Amino acid sequence: MFTGIITAVGQIKSAQAKGDGLHLVVEVPSGYLDDVALGDSIAIQGACMTATQFTDNTFALDISRESLNKTVGLDKVGPVNLEKALRLNDRLGGHLVSGHVDGVGKVAHFATVANDAYGSWLLQIQAPKALAPFLAYKGSIVVNGVSLTVNKTQDSQEACLVDINIIPHTLENTTLGKLKQGDAVNLEVDLIARYVARMLETQSST
Repeated sequence: MFTGIITAVGQIKSAQAKGDGLHLVVEVPSGYLDDVALGDSIAIQGACMTATQFTDNTFALDISRESLNKTVGLDKVGPVNLEKALRLNDRLGGHLVSGHVDGVGKVAHFATVANDAYGSWLLQIQAPKALAPFLAYKGSIVVNGVSLTVNKTQDSQEACLVDINIIPHTLENTTLGKLKQGDAVNLEVDLIARYVARMLETQSST
């Protein structure tokens, strides 16, 4: 489990073929791995992965073809959001996050909010239509591993347009500041919304 609060920005240094998947080496800030053990889970761009090898400032992981098919941003070198697995005595600063990507969205708009003295940015994402039942005003959504709040939703036949306001601190301390229109992003819906929807589905079928 995770919280969607990014604890570091790492760098994929290499992505090499391994079987039908990839073997990644990720460089991290000094000291980041001090409390991480072999086999621990680390979320990368919102996807839960297992650390299989270590050096002082890198860790390695293997990604299956299934994971590569369901995510974006894990198949090439570049910056990535990182979060170590939640411990029971940690603060829950974001919301409960599983690290299982539910779908891939597309950035429809990303720009500063007009006349906003604080410097906030408006991020609009076209989420897959299948995720629409789990997205609601003031609900939670994970974008590339970052816990964010939904400010508005607008449904269409093809997708669900989601508005999110992002503060400067988040832009500076995650990879979200590098997004541009047309980019694909990993999305995870709220766990509670998912289970509520399932409960309603089973009740309506009985």
